[in-house]
Amino acid sequence: MSTRTVLHEADIARALTRISHEILESNKGPDGLVLLGIPTRGVTLAHRIGGLLADFSGSTIPVGSLDVTMYRDDLHRNPTRTPRPTEIPADGIDGRVVVLVDDVLFSGRSIRAALDALQDIGRPSAVRLATLIDRGHRELPIRPDFVGKNLPSARDERVNVRLAEVDGIEEVTFES
Repeated sequence: MSTRTVLHEADIARALTRISHEILESNKGPDGLVLLGIPTRGVTLAHRIGGLLADFSGSTIPVGSLDVTMYRDDLHRNPTRTPRPTEIPADGIDGRVVVLVDDVLFSGRSIRAALDALQDIGRPSAVRLATLIDRGHRELPIRPDFVGKNLPSARDERVNVRLAEVDGIEEVTFES
């Protein structure tokens, strides 16, 4: 098995800065935004983007997490998944623009599960998707609004996102 690094710490920081600017531009400012990260690394990325949005706009953006474990359509294949807590900001999501944040977009099934989970929580005015890596191979008609890096890959390759807060190292690698 060979591993190659495709993004380093500075590349990740640049991608998140660009995503943050694009979110503010698309929303015409920070008003009404809520970021929800999909565990595990999506939550870390959501907090980083929230910090950048606050730096750029001067406004605090609510950040939370959305566990999709029980909404996945492949739960029967891997029933030992451990759910993580969903943490919705105090003001909720009703009437707000929710930006779902995930580390890697592949088949689209995690995002479909996130959309189902959102329905049980409230009714946002809009839902957007930000992902650090879009590797293609979609099985569902889901497209990200904000992408850090498009990295086409073979189906049998594995994309690993490692973040300092979770893994102690900052990189994105391909394993083939």
